[in-house]
Amino acid sequence: MKNLYWFKEISNNVRSGRRLSLGEYKRAVSWSKYLISSGAAIKGEAEQEWSADLSQLFIGSKFASGRHSRIYRGIYKHMDVAIKLVSQPEEDEDLAVSLEQQFTSEVNLLFRLRHPNIITFVAACKKPPVFCIITEYLAGGSLRKYLIQEGPHSVPHNVVLKLALDIARGMQYLHSQGILHRDLKSENLLLGEDLSAKVADFGISCLESQTGSAKGFTGTYRWMAPEMIKEKRHTKKVDVYSFAIVLWELLTGLTPFDNMTPEQAAYAATHKSMWHAYHTPLLIKARHLIDNIILPKAIHFYIKLYNIQDSNERPPLPCECPRAFSHLINRCWSSNPDKRPHFDEIVAILESYSEALEEDPQFLTTYKPRPNNLILRCLPKCNTTANVSASTKP
Repeated sequence: MKNLYWFKEISNNVRSGRRLSLGEYKRAVSWSKYLISSGAAIKGEAEQEWSADLSQLFIGSKFASGRHSRIYRGIYKHMDVAIKLVSQPEEDEDLAVSLEQQFTSEVNLLFRLRHPNIITFVAACKKPPVFCIITEYLAGGSLRKYLIQEGPHSVPHNVVLKLALDIARGMQYLHSQGILHRDLKSENLLLGEDLSAKVADFGISCLESQTGSAKGFTGTYRWMAPEMIKEKRHTKKVDVYSFAIVLWELLTGLTPFDNMTPEQAAYAATHKSMWHAYHTPLLIKARHLIDNIILPKAIHFYIKLYNIQDSNERPPLPCECPRAFSHLINRCWSSNPDKRPHFDEIVAILESYSEALEEDPQFLTTYKPRPNNLILRCLPKCNTTANVSASTKP
């Protein structure tokens, strides 16, 4: 708490224009000395464009952390920011190289993105063995945190629609730039004070031209599309699948496949009731390995060995789920990527929902999907044509 009070004082001082005392200044920038002294100067024209001025950077309290990163609240050039510090492990050279490549990729992608529903990039600092990414600070925290605070099945449907539309618009823009997120989930979606949603955390994002197969276990199993779990070549449609899981989270407030381990969730997403369909000793042994020893490689081995086909094993939709949402979710998490809509269509659908909801508060529950069969769509037109022809006969 002491650090938080100090940070608030520093924040108010900077905004009011009062000059910091020598003690305040030393405390604020002491952490950055390690960055300055531990690596060579930033090289390259591209890096110079996004290089942070450390003399303008003040750090506050830590509010989140990951396996290789810590996130602090801070101030950069009189702006509230979030500061992500990524540390390279000295004992694992391969991991250090991977983290550096991931950092560079994330910064280069963030640097080119400008959209109301994408986290705003501010600056970065590359000083091995510590890297720093500075983005805008969003006071609402993550969508996952918001859902936990609200409780299961507590988010009003109009708020669900608003948040879903924000996320879809952000993803529509991202895909228009040829970028795949590949780790879309509630933890990577941030909320502003006005409850606007922004897509964040582009650590494993990539250009569509760089996708190939999904080797390397990128993403998070509970939100991961079946084709990525099976290490198949993937497209933008993997983000559409993840969006369906996020929409399910918004409606339920729950964690997908919360009664399973991540590895079991991966199996469930790629085949329905697989353990009941196959009882070979080999698969029973594989289940034991997954449940008790956590061997992710077994997932891919058995999927390929038995040529397991995708099915519709998905988190259960609640009975009270509005038809409009359930219809869209079922399309988005289809096992066949080609049957999933693009985000252009998803945005258009959600916008039409929003307009209809303003006219009819019961729209989401009374919604009836249009028939997908092209012949059925033509029937009314054909009947009308037939009636016109009949009426014109002498």
